[in-house]
Amino acid sequence: MSKIDIKNKKARFLYEFLDNYTAGIVLTGTEIKSIRNGKASIMEAYCVMEKGECFIRNMYIAEYENGTHNNHEPRRDRKLLLNKQELRKLEKKLKNEGLTIVPSKLFIGEKNLAKINIHLAKGKKIHDKRQDLKDKDNKRNLDRIMKVHK
Repeated sequence: MSKIDIKNKKARFLYEFLDNYTAGIVLTGTEIKSIRNGKASIMEAYCVMEKGECFIRNMYIAEYENGTHNNHEPRRDRKLLLNKQELRKLEKKLKNEGLTIVPSKLFIGEKNLAKINIHLAKGKKIHDKRQDLKDKDNKRNLDRIMKVHK
């Protein structure tokens, strides 16, 4: 069985992660089959709090190719399963500090259930992004030099 590991690579570049959580996802019908086939994306996804519950919006799960007319909707809101303490903490921080919740990784857990890593995050400024790019270039150059001198 192949390991499913769908990542949001842009999230680490755009946001500074403060807290991280692992949440289950409420799925319907053929959605889990599409995720197991690797036909999902969290690049444009974000999380919102509504009535004390956390939902992920704009997460794309392709329709299952062998599904019938009862196939799922690709971009519907999906509820995230977190415990009450985590939900209260997230809601409080979102209201008070103006932070956001960003998904970073979708994977299949050890009990064959779909899980998602979400982070409480703060948006980076332009100079922070530039600094990250400089650090990445410097590390790449250093690794290249070390490889030549081995």
